[in-house]
Amino acid sequence: MTNVELARRVGLSAPPCLRRVRRLEEERIIRGYHADLDPVALGYEITFFALVGLESQKEAVLTAFESRMRHWPEVRECHMIRGGGDFLLRLVARDTAHENALTARLTGAEEVARVQTLQTIRTSKDEAGVPIAG
Repeated sequence: MTNVELARRVGLSAPPCLRRVRRLEEERIIRGYHADLDPVALGYEITFFALVGLESQKEAVLTAFESRMRHWPEVRECHMIRGGGDFLLRLVARDTAHENALTARLTGAEEVARVQTLQTIRTSKDEAGVPIAG
């Protein structure tokens, strides 16, 4: 949306609105902008989650796993978690064969001890960011 449209929606004139947006960007409250792409339209029919347990929780092992996941384009989110595993991943796959290949690759990773996958049936809510008090 344009700055003029944003200013209209929040009840400001354009120049102060732009200054506020720039300040929010400088303070890294606004971390970036992105397009909301439809994974199915781009050939990714499956979204699944993987609960991953590592062989060790030593910092070097955790860091190595995080680095590995940063280089997998199909891994869309990687969260270190507490309880039930060490990491929770959200991945996309083109089809079941691709999902199985990703799961095998993940299970075969050097530092990985166990993997549990959960396939998404449908998504009823997918909101970016955090709620903003109105």
